Formats: sequence, C-alpha cells, structure tokens
Amino acid sequence: MATIEWGNQTSISDVILLGFGNLPELQILLFLLFLVTYIMSVSGNILIVVLVVADQHLHTPMYFFLGNLSCLETCYSSAILPRMLASLLTGDRTISFRMCIIQYYFFAFLVSVECYLLSVMSYDWYLAICKPLHYAALMNGRFCLQLAAGSWISGLLASSTLTSLISQLSFCGPNEVDHFLCDITPVKKLSCSDTSLVDTMTFILASIYTLPPFLLTLVSYVCIIATILRVPSTTGRQKAFSTCSSHLTVVTLFYGALIIVYVLPDTDTLRVLNKVFSVFYTILTPMVNPLIYSLRNREVKEALRRAVNSLLIFTGIETVQTKGLCSWGKARRS
Repeated sequence: MATIEWGNQTSISDVILLGFGNLPELQILLFLLFLVTYIMSVSGNILIVVLVVADQHLHTPMYFFLGNLSCLETCYSSAILPRMLASLLTGDRTISFRMCIIQYYFFAFLVSVECYLLSVMSYDWYLAICKPLHYAALMNGRFCLQLAAGSWISGLLASSTLTSLISQLSFCGPNEVDHFLCDITPVKKLSCSDTSLVDTMTFILASIYTLPPFLLTLVSYVCIIATILRVPSTTGRQKAFSTCSSHLTVVTLFYGALIIVYVLPDTDTLRVLNKVFSVFYTILTPMVNPLIYSLRNREVKEALRRAVNSLLIFTGIETVQTKGLCSWGKARRS
C-alpha cells in the first residue's frame, strides 16, 4: 500500500469508514432513505436560495440570513451524503487519508458556521418581534453583512485550526474509523502520537461554538414566546407560537446533539450512540430547515407562487410566439 507524508512521520494512506456496515441487511434501505433525504435537502435549500435572490419582496434581513443558511445546508449535505451513498451502494468504504482530512475540514467549517448563523437568526427574530420600532435601524444592511461574514469567518478559523493540529499528528493504524464521516473524534484514535493538544482544543472550540450560541438562541426564543403570549389575537398567538416552537425544537436537536458528541465526556455509552446523534446534525437538520424556516412562511409561499406564475406566463408567450411563427410560415408557403 502506497503511503503519503503527513506530519513528521509516514502515515497510513487509506481509511475505511465503517459507517453502517454492521447492518448489511439494511444497506439498500439505508441507501434509499439517505438518497431521498439528500434530494429533499438539496432541492429545498436551492429553491430557497433562488427565491431569495430572485424575488425583490424577500430582500430583507430575515431572508438574507435564511438564504445564507440554505446555501450552507446545500454545501453541508454535499460534503457528507454523496460519499456515504456511494459506500452504501457499492460496499466500498475506503477513502484516502488526504480526502478524509479534506472532508473533515469542510464538515467542521460548515457546522461551525451553522452554530453561529442559527444564533444570529434567532437574534434577528428577537429584534423583529420584541423590538419592532427599532428593528429597521438596528438590523441595517451593513450590520447584516457583518453578522453573516462573522459567522463564515469564525467557522473558517475553527476548521483551519483543528485541521492544522490533526495534520501534525502521526497515524500508524489501524485504519478503520467507526463512523460514516471523517470526524475528529474517531479519526484521532488512529494516531500513534500524543493527542492531548487536539483533545483540549476540540473541547474549547466545541464549547465556544455550541454553548454560547445555544444559550443566546434559547434566551431569544424565550423572549419571543413571552412577547407572543401578550398578543390579543388567539389565532395569531397560536400560529406564531407554533412557528417558534418548531424553530426551537430543531435548534435544540442540532445544538443538543453537538454538545453530546463534542462537549460531554467520552464515555462508552455515548461513544456507541455518537453515530446516532451525528445523524441529527449532519442529515436531519439540513433536510428540515427549509421546511421549518422557509417553506411554511407566507412570504416564501407567495414568492414561489409568483415565480411559478412568471414561468407559466413566459412559457405561454413562447408557445403563442411559436404557434404564430408556424402559421406565418404556412401562409407564406401557400
């Protein structure tokens, strides 16, 4: 087996992602399930991005952040699911070590961005509902760009830091990773060098990127719900409460799974369940976010209706023009 130079010593060249290989009788079912999930996730998020960019009515801070989230989720799903789908379909679980590190780099980058972006979105909702008179002044275009850019840059810094530390380790084998993606916790177990610095930095960054954003999100939604409860209209109150509770449920699943995997002590019980918890924030969240945050909104539904009508009108005009040209051609020939 050919080897590559990584860090200071010769390292393993290939990694075997065991994934769900311990369930051979469910491989086809899992493939179909994750394929449908991937198609729904990518199509839903791309639709949101297109609508936000194309429709002038959605050029507001809330939909600007939703567009960022949908773009992120599209990349996020594409960094993980295609490789897993190929593994389930062909049975080939081998990935080069270099590609494994690249996959981890993009995974860590995108999940870090999402941690802060979700908290930014919750803060935007808080200002819109609890401070409506000051919302336009506080959430101006420049501040929105700064918040979005800060989320992306902070994710890039975290991912670059951890990937740089991993690249300095020596990996002597075995080369089996008990996961469906190249995550830092199972990959560092392949190292034959001291991983204490990686462990410490992982815990620090995981704590910074999960606990403060989750607490900010939680406080924002508590304030939002308290404001909603003072709404006199029972119908409006129930609708708003339903929307906020859906948001809070998804956010809690996302942050909760991350905290369990990266912040809590690495016990035998949690180690067995890590793959299950990872499914929540790598596969489930990108699929449901378009439904929870966007496609249920009246403004997005209206934007989708306008887009469909414009497409139908354009197609109708094209059809009429084509028929007219054909008739004109026949008249000339006769």
